[in-house]
Amino acid sequence: MNSTLVMLLAGGVGSRLNILGAARAKPAVPFGGRHRIIDFTLSNAMNSGLNIIGVLTQYKPLSLMDHIGNGEPWDLLGRTRGAKILPPRTGQQDSDWYKGTADAVRQNMDFIRSNKADRVMILSGDHIYKMDYAEMIGFHKKNEADLTIGMMPVPWEETNQFGIANVDQEGRIIDWEEKPEKAKSNLASMGIYVFETEYLLDALQSQPEHDFGKNIIPSAIENDNVFCYPFEGYWRDVGTIKAYWEANMDLLQVDSGLDLDAWRIRTRVEEVGRLGDRPPAFIAPGGSVKNSILSPGCVIKGTVEDSVLSPGVVIQEGATLSKSVVMHDSIIGKNANVSQSIIDKNVITSENATLGNGDPNKANIEKPSHLWSGLIVVGKRAVIPANAVIGKNSIIGYYTSEADYHSLQIPEGSTIKNSRA
Repeated sequence: MNSTLVMLLAGGVGSRLNILGAARAKPAVPFGGRHRIIDFTLSNAMNSGLNIIGVLTQYKPLSLMDHIGNGEPWDLLGRTRGAKILPPRTGQQDSDWYKGTADAVRQNMDFIRSNKADRVMILSGDHIYKMDYAEMIGFHKKNEADLTIGMMPVPWEETNQFGIANVDQEGRIIDWEEKPEKAKSNLASMGIYVFETEYLLDALQSQPEHDFGKNIIPSAIENDNVFCYPFEGYWRDVGTIKAYWEANMDLLQVDSGLDLDAWRIRTRVEEVGRLGDRPPAFIAPGGSVKNSILSPGCVIKGTVEDSVLSPGVVIQEGATLSKSVVMHDSIIGKNANVSQSIIDKNVITSENATLGNGDPNKANIEKPSHLWSGLIVVGKRAVIPANAVIGKNSIIGYYTSEADYHSLQIPEGSTIKNSRA
């Protein structure tokens, strides 16, 4: 598959993930315990025999760059394979930053030319799915397409979040709507494109606009040979707090279709700043775990149910954790009760604290479009005071401390911020 070059878009701001995306690029957000979101796209490429990947980064890329490194965990290290980090060409003006998906690729046309591939596959780094890209490329070649777009049906109420297409009986795309208010179809773009290389370069040079969905694709449909590649299977855009939590919960359901082992999803096991591997997870006498994922280094002295734990998480005596995602090295204190929460790295939930109290229908006051489904989100290195009661749909900001709480009773839909930031 050296005749196909991959350009992986990984620089987006995860604004709808709120504080989970505040300090890192969205593809770098931890997922499923030991993994990160970008692992799925990288592993799909590896399993499909694609050997050269350009990773287009921009927003707070450090943790993402550390994670990808030289690409070795995905077998992207060698004379004929590799992962190349491609940041914006920063200069004197803000105009040098990537302005959109098409502009990001346009700024790296020299990289595309230097690889001399017959075609370019453009992927997103923030989706959870398994796809054999070789099959899509074969479909593209068979139809002698200029552009092929991976697509699948989505619920009608979600069509305003996607590019939407209508196709003819041969699978050719004949109509396109970008994030329509009232869609004509529910066949949605997955953000997966295969272009003939020369066609892509010509399109990027002849059109100054910045986005594939808004600009490049509509023009291609009107003038050239554009096909829909139909996809069936598990696929989820985890760009919202609710979708991110649901995808993690899907890992715990046998019939969800999401299976890290069967999908052969690789990750970088080594952690920055650690000299050795973590020990195996430990369940102490009196500890209990049911239908959950435990990562290395976890210590369970309390009760864990229907939850996903990253490396180094500690659940103290008498604590209960349910339907939650807890990231690296966070501590749930003695007799604390945590439910339906997403807790970022190095958070301390002090003893007797309760997370998940109250009415799930009261949306977050400051960010109602981010948090409205009854979840709680806690930012990196936050400290939740002993005996605090945190209502549903609350946001606890990163690096908050006990001094940021004016009361231990935090009503539904509240936001606690770091007063020193």
